[in-house]
Amino acid sequence: MKNESGNYGRPAGLRRGRRRFAAAVLAAGILYAARAGGGAGPAGEGAMQDPDRMTDADWKKTLTEEQYDVMRCSATERPFTGKYWNHHGTGVYACAACGQELFRSSEKFDSGTGWPGFWRTAAAGRVIEKADTSHGMRRVEVVCSRCGGHLGHVFEDGPQPTGMRYCINSAALEFSPAAPPASGDPRLETATFGAGCFWCSEAAFDLLEGVREVKVGYMGGTVEKPTYKQVSRGDTGHAEVAQVTYDPARVSFDELLHVFWKIHDPTTLNRQGADVGTQYRSVVFYHSDEQKRRAEASAAKEAAKLGKKVVTQIAPAAVFYPAEDYHQEYFKNNPAFLP
Repeated sequence: MKNESGNYGRPAGLRRGRRRFAAAVLAAGILYAARAGGGAGPAGEGAMQDPDRMTDADWKKTLTEEQYDVMRCSATERPFTGKYWNHHGTGVYACAACGQELFRSSEKFDSGTGWPGFWRTAAAGRVIEKADTSHGMRRVEVVCSRCGGHLGHVFEDGPQPTGMRYCINSAALEFSPAAPPASGDPRLETATFGAGCFWCSEAAFDLLEGVREVKVGYMGGTVEKPTYKQVSRGDTGHAEVAQVTYDPARVSFDELLHVFWKIHDPTTLNRQGADVGTQYRSVVFYHSDEQKRRAEASAAKEAAKLGKKVVTQIAPAAVFYPAEDYHQEYFKNNPAFLP
């Protein structure tokens, strides 16, 4: 079946896509909650305690005077004075208070206002919108979803494809330059998971800090360079997978497994909801003996917790064939599928 863009898609994909994306956000949120107060946090966060437990005095000690005024008192820096309004580096802009990644340089644009402008966030759920009627105006305030720090406002006068303009105070941001590509960075590792629809797997893993890149594609079959149409017929032996490039110093393989179990049902053989076929099988393709050992141990724990047999396949990684471009970052490029 073809979807509106002429690509081969799934029946009733809109409803399932929304439900799965919501599950992806929830799974990532569960991981963040598990880390809060004691686990390793994002770069730049240091040993900062759980933001929910931070007192006003704690914030004053943690933030600079300008950051405190902006992020805790909702002040606005003067236009054309912040360090990022005319900044053109390649990398990620994180929350200056808690380190959560908020925006990417690839979505930054010159709004002409004197404040940094972005046409979308780094991932769904990173900011929260609130009604703001201060100063005799009706605006939409945006705050960090992790620490509640004031960031700025969002307006519906931005560029396509979203038409949104996130107008953000430089004082609320900290920029981290992009690291070298994975092939040139020995610190990065690769993990590959099949959990049904790869659009949804990608969305879940892409939310995690420490994940550098997620590519969706096909693995474990017998046909070279398969197309989505071939794989969707279920006769090539490939599984739809999300291949994750990650920094193990920031997010562990066990934490990736934690999210993997949360976003699909590992007890249904070759099926996830209405998606049926071997291409939707539950599978961990391991890239090392250590990944194999951890995946097997994690699967045993999951089976004990569920009280059911886990049918997840644990197999050595094979050739990864990236899926067609229109499948990459699917939810970001198709906002109508968002909840």
